[in-house]
Amino acid sequence: MRNSIEFTVTGHYALFTDPLSKIGGEKLSYQVPTYQALKGIAESIYWKPTIILYIDAVRVMNPIRMESKGVRPLEYGGGNTLANYTYLRDVAYQVRAYFEFNEHRPDLAHDRNENKHHNVLKRSLKAGGRRDIFLGTRECQAYVEPCVFGEGTSFYDGYGDIHLGTMIHGLNYPDETGRDQLEVRLWNPVMSNGIIEFDRPEKCQKVRTISEMKPKTFNRENVLSIDELYAQLEEGDKG
Repeated sequence: MRNSIEFTVTGHYALFTDPLSKIGGEKLSYQVPTYQALKGIAESIYWKPTIILYIDAVRVMNPIRMESKGVRPLEYGGGNTLANYTYLRDVAYQVRAYFEFNEHRPDLAHDRNENKHHNVLKRSLKAGGRRDIFLGTRECQAYVEPCVFGEGTSFYDGYGDIHLGTMIHGLNYPDETGRDQLEVRLWNPVMSNGIIEFDRPEKCQKVRTISEMKPKTFNRENVLSIDELYAQLEEGDKG
């Protein structure tokens, strides 16, 4: 696949929160990561507003296990609330992702150098990402490294199809859709032998508007061009 990367992400805990569980102040994780959570991980490896990262597929490597913990949520107004959060435990996923240029950003057309973006993306993955990696929430720290998608043994090899019901697919931001609103996408994933192949965002039929939102403005003054970034990396390698 063009402009793609394949990586493994692992962690002791993950919390891909089912929003229905938040009503009573508790948090319960989905059984598998959402598209948006994996996109966030990919964007922590490398992100620029010039490109949009897409998640093609995820492979669940370890058995799905859950663990509940009593936690004290941070309450800025005071209080001593005890909540119950249910995490996924000992997780490992193989992810296949790729990028395309953001056609809703004509102001950044000067930054569209496909080869350099791909090289920096692969270099950033090899270094473990340009930002901290998390699995759903900040307390669930994770680690990424390159892999070959499909290699190795998954607990769900030969397991057949598992229907996961209605889940959040991800969020539509105005700078990626051209619409001045924040939207949420829903879908009904099926995990086949441990692999979930994601629909592209525009293919999701169940879309709900959350709120009005304007896209953030980027320009040459607040975004380092790929040529400048690439030059900095090359200079760092020489040093």
